[in-house]
Amino acid sequence: MVIGLLEWTGERIIPKLLKPTNGMLLEHIARYYFATPYIRGRVLDIACGTGYGCHMVSKERKRELTHLVGVDIDAETIYYANREYNHQKITYQTGNAIDPELPEKLGQFDTILSFETIEHVEDDLLFMDNLYRMLKPGGTLVLSSPFGRGRGKQTSEPFHIHQLTPEEFEELFVRFSKVEIYYQRGPTFEKPREDVRYFIGVAVCTK
Repeated sequence: MVIGLLEWTGERIIPKLLKPTNGMLLEHIARYYFATPYIRGRVLDIACGTGYGCHMVSKERKRELTHLVGVDIDAETIYYANREYNHQKITYQTGNAIDPELPEKLGQFDTILSFETIEHVEDDLLFMDNLYRMLKPGGTLVLSSPFGRGRGKQTSEPFHIHQLTPEEFEELFVRFSKVEIYYQRGPTFEKPREDVRYFIGVAVCTK
């Protein structure tokens, strides 16, 4: 089952099959640790992958969390998440991040996590509209994305449709009442410095 999953799910992270020092694994885990303080109430992890992140934040914030919904487009991945990262406060289910009816299907959330997802969808503005509709007033969205040449331009990553520029990334959040932009460098997060080139942006947004 796991071997088959690795053969065709591209960038999905399976911690049990990676060395603890794997750079991609450390970056992914770091994003969930970064988001942990924002976890409260009803939570959505959109494109949750194999479920390790859902399980992490549910254990860390078990008092503040009432329910977490982990959604991924791939049924086999959801099957794996249910088997390996089951938790009494987590529900895993299949769903398409750019389904216009997704907000009606899932309802609203106090916190939404979206890590390394927007570069995989053709219509990033529809994706953002879904997230905005699913976030409760006063709720928090934590979203990350790698930077690149820009919307509609080819990338060197086989599983990425496009990668936004830092300017395009910031423009995604104009509707939110408060936005803080951070930059990820390996497992660390910081405000921008002039002498450093950043490849991943992380936005913390309040509706």
